[in-house]
Amino acid sequence: MKNTELKESLFHPLAFGNFKVNNRIAMAPMTRSRTKEGDVPTTIMAKYYEQRAGAGLIITEGAPISIVGRGYSLTPGIYTREQIDGWKPLTEAVHKKGGKIFIQLWHVGRRSHSSITGVTPLAPSAKKVADKVFGPLEEGGYGMIETEMPNAMTKEEIQSTVMDFANAAKASMEAGFDGVEIHGAHGYLIDQFLRINSNERTDEYGGSQENRMRLLLEVVNAVVNEIGADKVSIRLSPFVSEGAGGVHDPEIAEVTLKVLKELQKLNLAFVHFSENISDYKEVPESFRKQVREVYTNPIMVCGKYTKESGSEIIYKGYADMVAYGQPFITNPDLVNRFKNDFALTDLHSDSHSIFYGGGEEGFTDYPTYEEMKAQKN
Repeated sequence: MKNTELKESLFHPLAFGNFKVNNRIAMAPMTRSRTKEGDVPTTIMAKYYEQRAGAGLIITEGAPISIVGRGYSLTPGIYTREQIDGWKPLTEAVHKKGGKIFIQLWHVGRRSHSSITGVTPLAPSAKKVADKVFGPLEEGGYGMIETEMPNAMTKEEIQSTVMDFANAAKASMEAGFDGVEIHGAHGYLIDQFLRINSNERTDEYGGSQENRMRLLLEVVNAVVNEIGADKVSIRLSPFVSEGAGGVHDPEIAEVTLKVLKELQKLNLAFVHFSENISDYKEVPESFRKQVREVYTNPIMVCGKYTKESGSEIIYKGYADMVAYGQPFITNPDLVNRFKNDFALTDLHSDSHSIFYGGGEEGFTDYPTYEEMKAQKN
């Protein structure tokens, strides 16, 4: 019986208040950079997400909440009328296939360049580390470019950013999304405020752990007040040091547990932990146990999980959903393949060249298992 429960754990429905999904398999947010002028979503983006609507939940690629929040070229925003309208065919396509979709709300902080935004990046402190993002090249076209020195945010800019998150959440509802995920991970703005090495402020947003948590909690509360807690989630990555210049914050695990104690009170749809990517440390089981002591609501994990390891972490009770990234790129029918133990289509060694930018190649041209069988016959 236990082996059966373990095997089926990914495929059970999940219900937490008004947040309900048909299975525990999520499609992770992945930057694909395929917008048109004005950073408006395109018809091929609608097709891409529709193809993957079998996921219990899709989380979109990061959507910048403002011009200054942008850090990668050709990413779809959620702050202009054209962008909001551009998302509507996409959410409609996913819903027609019976899927659910959250949009990831994104502010990159210092991980940007003025050639992308037209303005100097903003961050907790005027501190730069070696880092590259996808932007315009001097010789033309797009590629990875070095970030530049950010300006330290004023208190007015911090409060304006909080409002930008709330306004983006409201716009997301208008665009037809089922909810939003606040990006608080991967060395982007909210994560920068949490960490000692990127936050050198001496006001109420820096110094103590409680002060470094302040922006995160203000953003989450503003978004919850705007659209309701059952439509809100947040992504965290305490054991990933991406965008931090290779420096691991010795306090980040403790700060994360304090954040979770506060988030527990809000009854969010879920908290999403990103793991095992870029510059990372293994998540100790002791931390997972500490998390469950302070946070009993739904947890999603993501980071090189297989069907087997994803099933196991749900069965153990450390997570309630598992998000998959790259497997969803090449397997639009990933849930069906997992369910039936069908072979997965792997990424080719040169696939990274078509992750960012381009058209349908490497984006919407991956067949389902049944289509592959039909092609062979």
